[in-house]
Amino acid sequence: MTSDHPHEKSGILLAGGAYAIWGVVPLYWQFLVSVPPFEITVHRVFWCALFCTAVMFGRGRFGAVLAIARAPRMLAALALSSVLISVNWTVFIYSVSSHQLVDSALGYYLTPLVSIVLGVTVLGEKISPMRIAAIGLASVAVAIQAANVGHLPWIAPVLALTFGFYGYVRKLTPVDSLDGLTVETVLLFPLTAVLIGFWAMRGTGAFPSPHWNIDALLIFAGPLTAVPLSMFAAGARRVRLTTLGFLQYVSPTITLLVATLLLHETFTLADALTFAFVWSGIALLSLEGRFRREAVVEPVEL
Repeated sequence: MTSDHPHEKSGILLAGGAYAIWGVVPLYWQFLVSVPPFEITVHRVFWCALFCTAVMFGRGRFGAVLAIARAPRMLAALALSSVLISVNWTVFIYSVSSHQLVDSALGYYLTPLVSIVLGVTVLGEKISPMRIAAIGLASVAVAIQAANVGHLPWIAPVLALTFGFYGYVRKLTPVDSLDGLTVETVLLFPLTAVLIGFWAMRGTGAFPSPHWNIDALLIFAGPLTAVPLSMFAAGARRVRLTTLGFLQYVSPTITLLVATLLLHETFTLADALTFAFVWSGIALLSLEGRFRREAVVEPVEL
């Protein structure tokens, strides 16, 4: 039988790996709490653009990237995705520096619901009864977490909407994952270069810093940004958007574990219930895939 998504297994590994990295990344940003969130985002884009450009020439992809730059519709889509991911980065780093990781985790719990809704309503992806049940469990998990914090903070919906739509735009943009990221960051490179230079001349920026470790952390933010984001973009094009939606629970789950086990934040009963409902939904999704494969009976040639 021919699947509509023949590369879904590799897509799950790529996207799942990206989410795992993003789950532990808050530990990295803890070392940069003295740097304003917007300035960190500027450096992420700047150093990511340089890193991606170097990799592009190393892969011999200059012609492919130039072709993207000459395609107005593709360039417009990547310009939109670059703005979406930049806003997402800034808000997330703000949540880390302001000790609101629970709010950011809630936002990434909401993101899969955005992806699933987009997959069903915009892309016309079919949804089975098991997936509907899994969405119901995920919705309960989100409701529990929202009740736990007492409100729906602005951080959560902004993170959910920006990353949900980012995944949607990148899924519909037929470009190599690293080529697309190169274009996204290069489009913003002139602005980030001007800002970094302006802050340096006025002496108000974090770079260059009298402490070499701050400079090193800001520079390494480039490849740290590029690698999981290119993995995510590659995975997003290989899986159904509804499947991508459930994979997105990996990141906030790891983030909550990091917050409780490593940063010693309180693990409440509501957190435990949230995990239970989230992973129950993921279990249903896994069972659905297994039952679908077992239901396929291949003809036997005699």
